[in-house]
Amino acid sequence: MKQESLFSNQHQNSPLASRVRPRKLAQFVGQQNLLGPNKILREMIESDQVPSMIFWGPPGVGKTTLAEIIASKTKSSFLSFSAVDSSISKIKKIMKQAELDREIGQKTIVFVDEIHRFNKAQQDAFLPYVEKGSIILIGATTENPSFEVNSALLSRCKVFVLHALNQADIVILIENALSNPNGFGEQTINISPDEIQAIANFADGDARMALNTLEMAVLNGEKTDNIITVTLDNLSQLINKRFVRYDKNGEEHYNIISALHKSMRNSDVDAAIYWLSRMLEGGEDPIYIARRLVRFASEDVGLADTNALNLAINVFQACQFIGMPECDVHLVEAVTYLSLAPKSNAIYKARLAAAKDVKTTANDPVPLQIRNAPTKLMKDLGYGKGYELAHYAEDKLTTMNTMPPSVAGHQYYKPTSEGNERRFKERLAQIKEWHTKNG
Repeated sequence: MKQESLFSNQHQNSPLASRVRPRKLAQFVGQQNLLGPNKILREMIESDQVPSMIFWGPPGVGKTTLAEIIASKTKSSFLSFSAVDSSISKIKKIMKQAELDREIGQKTIVFVDEIHRFNKAQQDAFLPYVEKGSIILIGATTENPSFEVNSALLSRCKVFVLHALNQADIVILIENALSNPNGFGEQTINISPDEIQAIANFADGDARMALNTLEMAVLNGEKTDNIITVTLDNLSQLINKRFVRYDKNGEEHYNIISALHKSMRNSDVDAAIYWLSRMLEGGEDPIYIARRLVRFASEDVGLADTNALNLAINVFQACQFIGMPECDVHLVEAVTYLSLAPKSNAIYKARLAAAKDVKTTANDPVPLQIRNAPTKLMKDLGYGKGYELAHYAEDKLTTMNTMPPSVAGHQYYKPTSEGNERRFKERLAQIKEWHTKNG
C-alpha cells in the first residue's frame, strides 16, 4: 500500500509515460464513449458524485490515469493498493482510518490496480467499507470482472468498459509527448508523420506501449547539433514484431476460440484462419486447438461430411507427433476443410434431445428382448426372449421394439439434406416407410 501525491513533480529519469501522464480531465485522450460531453462518467466526475467502480479494459488505455484524475478532481485522498504487499491486516487498518476521515468530511478514493490479482479474502476486506461509504473503491482490471471480482463486491460497483485507443488517439498522445516540457518539449526531435503513424500502428491501442516505443526511438536516435533524428532504420528495429495480446488462461482465450469456432460454422475460411493464427502467435497449445476441431467436426459438420472427423483426428495426431511450429500448417488445413465442409448439427441436436429425455422421463428398464442373457437364470427370467436378429431378416429390419415405453416414438436424429447427410436422410425415410408397412 502506498499513499501518493497527485501534484508531485515527476523526476526526469522516470519513464516517459509517467512524466507526461495527464493530470486533468481535459488532457485525457480517448474513451469518449464515457468522457465525452454529457456522458455518464464525465457528469459523475464533474458533479463530484463518483460511486465505487471497476474500470475494465486492455492495457494502456488510461485506467490508472483516470483514477488519479478523479481523485484530483473530487478533492479526495488517494490510496493505491497492490496485491503483492496488501495483507488483510494492512487493508483493514487503512480502511478504519478512511472511515474516521469520512466522519470529518474527507473522502478517500482507494485505487486497486489489477484487482483480479487480489484473492477473495483481500477483496472481502474492502466490502464493508464500500457498503458503508467509508471509501470510494476504484478497481482496474484487464480481466472480465464477472469472473475475477467477488460477486458481492461487484454488485456494489459500477462497471465501466474502457476500449483500446484508436490510432488517431495514439498519434495525439505521441505529439503531446513531443511538445510537453515533461516529455521531449525541451528538445528538438526530428521525427516524420509517417514514423509517428508507424509507432501508433505498432502500439495496437496501448498508449503505454506507444510512449515507451517513442522514448526508445528518441534515445537511440542520431544526435547532431542538439537535434535528435529518429531514423527509419532504428525505428524498424523497435517495431519489427508486435506483441500479440492473448492470455491462454483469461477471457481473450475463450473469446478467440469462440471466434474461430463461429467463423468455421459460418463457412468464413479467411476469418477462421485469422483467428487460428491469433491463437498460435499468442502461444496457444496446438493440442487444445486440435481437440476443439475434433469436437467441431462432429458438432457442426457431423454426417454432412463423413471425412471431417477423420481429418480432424489425423490433424490432432499430427500435432501430437511434431508440435509447434511445424504443426501450424496441419491446423490451417483442418480449419480450412472444416470451414468449407457442408454443415449439419443434427448429431449435436440428437444428443441434446436424448439427454433431455434421460433427465426428464421415467428411468424405464431395458426391454427384456434386447437384454443380454449370459446365464441360465437370466434366460429363465426372460432375458433375450423374443430377440430378432436383423441380419437374418430379408430387409435387415425387424418389428422388434427397442425403445422403453416412456420415450416410445421419440425421434432424436433428424438429418438434414446437407452434403453426405442426404444419404442418411434417405435411408432413414426408407426405414420409417418399412415400419409403416410392416409394423
